[in-house]
Amino acid sequence: MLLTADSIHKNYGMKQLLRGVTLYVEAGHKIGIIGVNGTGKSTLLKLLAGAEEPDEGRVKTDPGVRVAYLPQAPAYREADTVLQHVLSVLPEEERALREYEAKTVLNRLGVGLFERTMGSLSGGQRKRAALAAVLLQPSDVLLLDEPTNHLDTEMINWLEQFLVSYAGGLVMVTHDRYFLQNVCNRIVELSLAASYEYEANWERYLELKLQRQEIAEASEQKRQNLLRIERAWMMRGARARSTKNKAHIQRYEELRDREGPEMEQRFGDLAAGASRLGRKTIELIDVSKAYDGKAVIKDFSYMILRNDRVGIVGHNGAGKSTLLNLIAERTAPDSGSLDRGSTVKVGYFTQESGHFDSNQTAIEYIKEIAPYLDTTEGRLSATVMLERFLFGSDLQYSKIGKLSGGERRRLFLLGILMSAPNVLLLDEPTNDLDIDTLTVLEAYLQEFPGAVLAVSHDRYFLDKVAEHIFEVTGDGRVNRYVGSYTDYLSQVKSTEKAAAAPAKPKAEGERRRTEKLKFSFKEQKEFETIDADIAATEDKIRQVEEAEKTSASDYVRLQELMEEKEALTTELDRLMERWMYLNELNERIEAEKALLVEKQNAEKK
Repeated sequence: MLLTADSIHKNYGMKQLLRGVTLYVEAGHKIGIIGVNGTGKSTLLKLLAGAEEPDEGRVKTDPGVRVAYLPQAPAYREADTVLQHVLSVLPEEERALREYEAKTVLNRLGVGLFERTMGSLSGGQRKRAALAAVLLQPSDVLLLDEPTNHLDTEMINWLEQFLVSYAGGLVMVTHDRYFLQNVCNRIVELSLAASYEYEANWERYLELKLQRQEIAEASEQKRQNLLRIERAWMMRGARARSTKNKAHIQRYEELRDREGPEMEQRFGDLAAGASRLGRKTIELIDVSKAYDGKAVIKDFSYMILRNDRVGIVGHNGAGKSTLLNLIAERTAPDSGSLDRGSTVKVGYFTQESGHFDSNQTAIEYIKEIAPYLDTTEGRLSATVMLERFLFGSDLQYSKIGKLSGGERRRLFLLGILMSAPNVLLLDEPTNDLDIDTLTVLEAYLQEFPGAVLAVSHDRYFLDKVAEHIFEVTGDGRVNRYVGSYTDYLSQVKSTEKAAAAPAKPKAEGERRRTEKLKFSFKEQKEFETIDADIAATEDKIRQVEEAEKTSASDYVRLQELMEEKEALTTELDRLMERWMYLNELNERIEAEKALLVEKQNAEKK
């Protein structure tokens, strides 16, 4: 055992954050800590790291175990250079030898300015430099608090691979659900001061949690039914009461006094509300913006549609936030123009959580924006909307200064929604929001009667929300793709593969086809059946996956099923590539036919 937290308790004022939480970390454990903002996730990491002491219980590391810890707000010396900061975690005699490795990790995390001082960096750059230092530090246990915040997708993919291959124990707080799926083999959920551990990745955790909730609810229903019978028995007439036996009475009292399971406060559905949006929205016309002579956005034109769902991606510093600022008219373009309809009302969720009066209560903050919101359900009060966003009566009347960072972020988001915008701009909305909040936000956005444009590095969020992807390249171009984030990745890979493929000399048959495009007999048959072939292969994969669930204890059978699934997956990939080729060829054939008809009609005239 590398690290143990044994029955730890932690209070903050009148609020009990952790009660009897126990956690064991062994080599190879990849543990994701999840829970609603304010449930004590960061506090648990601090206790594990020894940065705070529990009120009761103890945290113990085995002799010689080295722990590396990334807090949400890492400490730094402003005068240190980036390289000095990263190398400071190493013994002095190792620093020169590992300087190249340190620079490699920093480059991977997008902090290549080795001689810049830490004080001159942005908050995101400092967090990435601190992450580089933690990854470089010799350790047996890694404790990471929101490691994917301020990383772009390429950095997240690299970090995923690093952590998957990490041999020690890992405990991290993260809201990135693909990260939890791909890295973690254990999930610990904090709820109502207690912890629930699941030996699972994200998808399996969802299944196991549902089972646990159903069992708890069924048990409570059974208790209530028994209690109802026993109460009726106790309330019978005097003759019956005189004959009651002691054991029966004790049974009734035990059922009566037993506490039912504490039920989590769950988010209510957030009814979508928005101001009326006229026919005219926002149009960007040949908009350009440069900084220090470098084009960030160049000659970009786009008409935002009334129901747009656009995900904006690109590496850090490419210009994603600049594009949102141009749309919000917070930044003026160097050239080009923006035409905005008179009914457009923009709600802008920025990376900074706006201005809060720390002495104001949450309910005062929301009522100041709007006392109610007209929604698809009717008019809902600020109190009801706060409850649906998991602000119970205690939190509603708490001073904002006493809320956690995640709770303030959630309050800022609700404030924007309460203003009833009809165009929503979201800049990294997943940073510091818990998974429950994200789930509700995703459902809200799917019903939102207006346009949504979101900058995000959260692949899961983009797959749920986006129907178009804008890729900001950093050299002024904004490439557009139809589909979700996964669709975008597939299109990029296909383009890269086609560009990398060597040009082949045309065979005789291909030269003839160049003269007049058409399917060969075999291709025609294949084109007619390939959709059914893909569906059949996908069905076979599902059947194998179901068989795997029932063969978990039969290693030989499980191995056979895994090999079969791998072969089917390979075949599905081949079919999908073939489907793309045949459909592209069909489109070209149809286009050539149309041109031929157009040419013939022109000749007749």
